[in-house]
Amino acid sequence: MDAKIGKFFDSIGNFFTGSDNIPWCDSDIVLGCEREVAEAEKDSSDERKSECLLRLSWALVHSKRPEDVQRGIAMLEGSLPSTSDPLQMREKMYLLAVGYYRSGDYTRSRHLVDRCLEIAPDWRQAITLKKSIEDHIKKDGVIGIGIAATAVTAVGLVAGGLAAALSRKK
Repeated sequence: MDAKIGKFFDSIGNFFTGSDNIPWCDSDIVLGCEREVAEAEKDSSDERKSECLLRLSWALVHSKRPEDVQRGIAMLEGSLPSTSDPLQMREKMYLLAVGYYRSGDYTRSRHLVDRCLEIAPDWRQAITLKKSIEDHIKKDGVIGIGIAATAVTAVGLVAGGLAAALSRKK
């Protein structure tokens, strides 16, 4: 029983804090990946360059800095059309979905995650991301309903106050 109560309070806390299970990445890791890409550009095989760029994309879309996330999205969108390997396509679509999730574009993120799950229905990372997206959409809907209800109540109170004031004058 205590475990259920603890889970309930954790879910309430997560609702208001917006926590999710998607990892974050520090700027030090991004810098390390950028150095790795620069070194690979000098004298590495195309496969090594591709691996380094994929790691950099991962770091960027998982970054806490919005400008890094946008850079990661741009890199992934640019490389997606030239990707022929289905596994790498799935990875890039997933990372792009993470980037869109981090930037608040939940519709695009959910669409990409759904495409990933068509390719690999049991992929736990994609399932976790989809749940986080849906939780965020629900949370935004509840907050929107709360704001609308507050606005309607405020308008009703003002209108009621005006009506009462007018009726007293007569």
